[in-house]
Amino acid sequence: MDEVLLLTRAFAFAAEKHVHQRRKGANAEPYVNHLAEVAHLLAVAVHGRDANLVAAGLLHDVLEDTQTTRDELAATFNEDIAALVSEVTDDKSLPKQERKRQQVVHAPGKTDRAKMLKLADKTSNLRDLAASPPADWSTERRLDYVRWGRDVVAGLRGVHPWLETQFDDAAATAERALAGK
Repeated sequence: MDEVLLLTRAFAFAAEKHVHQRRKGANAEPYVNHLAEVAHLLAVAVHGRDANLVAAGLLHDVLEDTQTTRDELAATFNEDIAALVSEVTDDKSLPKQERKRQQVVHAPGKTDRAKMLKLADKTSNLRDLAASPPADWSTERRLDYVRWGRDVVAGLRGVHPWLETQFDDAAATAERALAGK
């Protein structure tokens, strides 16, 4: 499939699947904004040379947050994209704290491309936390989220210095924003 068609198809698919979702922040931005930011970070990181990875950035939450199956993802796109999305998908049958623990434990064993995807996702999440934190989250909960993000990313390091710098900047900005609260 042509790369432009692949990416526009992935964006349309993600937008349709996440149509009713909003970010948790006080501004309640459309969820698709997060997906677009993750894809953009990846596109910059790979200099536009890995359309499957960028498409996976758009689709990274579709298995976790919608009724989409891995088989549907593979049939609609390709096995590489389905594998990448599956690799970064949490097992929603587990309690939230266990899912968070597993992200930290399993981060070092991810493939390099999955590590890049997780770095872009965590960066976007921390940027959102700094700009529009969930109103019902205490400062301590917000700081805990930043600490947890740092713990996950510790296991992703060594794969892409620019993405790591983007994450570090986002974490520092979130911490500064929270210190001002």
